[in-house]
Amino acid sequence: MDIQSPRSAALWQSLIPVVSLIFFLGINIFLFAGSPHIPLVLGTVVACIVGLFLGFSWRQMEESIVQGIMVAIQACLILLVIGMLIGTWILSGIVPFMIYCGLKLLAPSLFLVTTCLICSLISLATGSSWSTVGTVGVALIGVGQGLGIPLPMVAGAIISGSYLGDKISPLSDTTNLAPAVVGTDMFKHIRHMMYTTMPAYVVALLLYALLGLLTAQNRVEGTEIYAIMSALQQNFNLNPLLLLPPLLVILMVLFRIPALPALLGGAVIGGLFALFLQDTSLQQVMTVAQSGFVSTTGIDAVDQLLTRGGMESMLSTVALIICALAFGGAMEGTGMLMAIGGAILRLARSIGTLVLATILTCITMNVIAPDQYLSIVVPGRMYREAFRQRGLAAVNLSRCLEDSGTLSSPLIPWNTCGAYIWATLGIYPFAYLPFAFLNILTPLVSIFYGFTGITIRRLDDNDPESRPV
Repeated sequence: MDIQSPRSAALWQSLIPVVSLIFFLGINIFLFAGSPHIPLVLGTVVACIVGLFLGFSWRQMEESIVQGIMVAIQACLILLVIGMLIGTWILSGIVPFMIYCGLKLLAPSLFLVTTCLICSLISLATGSSWSTVGTVGVALIGVGQGLGIPLPMVAGAIISGSYLGDKISPLSDTTNLAPAVVGTDMFKHIRHMMYTTMPAYVVALLLYALLGLLTAQNRVEGTEIYAIMSALQQNFNLNPLLLLPPLLVILMVLFRIPALPALLGGAVIGGLFALFLQDTSLQQVMTVAQSGFVSTTGIDAVDQLLTRGGMESMLSTVALIICALAFGGAMEGTGMLMAIGGAILRLARSIGTLVLATILTCITMNVIAPDQYLSIVVPGRMYREAFRQRGLAAVNLSRCLEDSGTLSSPLIPWNTCGAYIWATLGIYPFAYLPFAFLNILTPLVSIFYGFTGITIRRLDDNDPESRPV
């Protein structure tokens, strides 16, 4: 008996799981105030039912789901290590000392601008948004809370700064991935991104300055700040040596040590500093690394700042990533993602609509795949030939991939990046989304350039990018 091959998914069939997911998410998040986990599982079930209807076997879809999850295994391991790092860095006094210094030195009116600049410098130097968020980002959230600045604003400034480096640093993995996918040079890619990134970054800094002036009048009174600083001094040995572990982690990333061992090394160093500077036991270090630090100073503001961390605190986020990528794996394995992308591409008749289609596809991939790397690789493969046929240099496509794929990933709660930031900073992505100005403005600038032709680079006959792919 002949075995029939699966049928190609039509657009209406491909949209069934997406619409179902949006429906389930809307009910559980906005009506029941729940998490995205179960809606993603239900969306995966719908995707598999459609896949069975198309002729795919369960074994084929299961393999696709497993392959989809494997994409994020490294991210899940990093999340667990970050949980350990946060716990040991609080126990050792590293995070309390950084919060203390921030409260002492940073003016409330300039705090958001300063936060964005600090995170920008560190992410540019390391190329890692995750390392920036997981180290100085945690401390800056604490400082912002101590100063009485709305935490979604603080998180937005942290993300804007952290993702500047993730987008344009030569050390960033996405900065290397995007040009590699489309077949262009990394430094050409970086130079071309400056046209969209820098205007958006300057406007973002101006907006943070304006927000700082508006929120300064609502800042915490000096007596409350003094009480927080006093509690930190009484409960921790605040020694300048505590700045060494963050510097060592930054140096390890600068010297291209992979993120996982660098962050694990930071967690171990934090544990050692806890043993020698805070008079804790090895048992306490092990417990905090697993279960997190519990602050008992008696001052609510301090206890809220410092009760966090531990490997166990990341387990819900790891489960969220697995559920999300199971849905993405089912959609990709059954060809429904490509069907949606192909339908979008058919609507792109001009350069402007092609740029718009690329950016919307990247954002959609971050929603339904949902992983930052997939949002670059899949649209890059889909639109590479379309850009070349329209006489557009590959740097235009690589810029679109980063303007949207890289920058929209932290704004979606069930994306690997959004889930990571949610778990690390404790701020829901939809709450900080309106304040992540760089991430919002850059795709808009890119779309504007697409429709006006500004900075759009044409292919040159002598350019190797003009060769057929």
